[in-house]
Amino acid sequence: MTATITLDTMRQSFYSAVVCDVLDAEGLTHQSPRVPLKPLTTSGVLVGRAKTTLWADMAHVDPKPYELELAAVDSCKADDVLIAAAAGSARSGIWGELLTTAARNQGCVGAIIDGMVRDVAKIRAMNFPLFARGTCIYDSKDRQRVIDIDVSVEIDGVRISPGDLIFADEDGVVVVPLAVEETIVRKAWEKVNAENKVRDAIAGGMKATEAFRVFGVL
Repeated sequence: MTATITLDTMRQSFYSAVVCDVLDAEGLTHQSPRVPLKPLTTSGVLVGRAKTTLWADMAHVDPKPYELELAAVDSCKADDVLIAAAAGSARSGIWGELLTTAARNQGCVGAIIDGMVRDVAKIRAMNFPLFARGTCIYDSKDRQRVIDIDVSVEIDGVRISPGDLIFADEDGVVVVPLAVEETIVRKAWEKVNAENKVRDAIAGGMKATEAFRVFGVL
């Protein structure tokens, strides 16, 4: 991350589409999962760093229920976004009120669940950003469990590694790899400011064609 563009600055100025556009321009054309990961509890943009968990379905009694998922939330740090790579499974609601409370206490700022969740009303009351495929009333015990934490995972073929920069809002989820973060953040900042100029020009009466000719931004 650049020295001057902080996570708080990004939360105020960035949105997922502009970041996705910059990634596209840099040749990184599949950094946003196309599966429906929708905001269920809040609006606005979620920005933070990936805290990854890998999940698997199960059909036997779990000898150590919740062991790794509890370890994951207890090891969250400030500005983490909990990532649950569960392959879209609808077998249970793998994220709920208690995990939200524990993660938030550690400084976690949101969760992205490639699967189902529950306790949505209670999580909404906590104003905790939660993105998921949908809801399922069943508890995860003996149905799904975390099999690894702090490893690279994939959602719809998009690789997410621990510490990667995450953007999520109503348009979708975008992953910025650490290796290119400085370049992407700087160019996203430039694009946001250029789009503001275009918006003001069009609002002032300039034709869209002329605005694109002048500013080169759409």
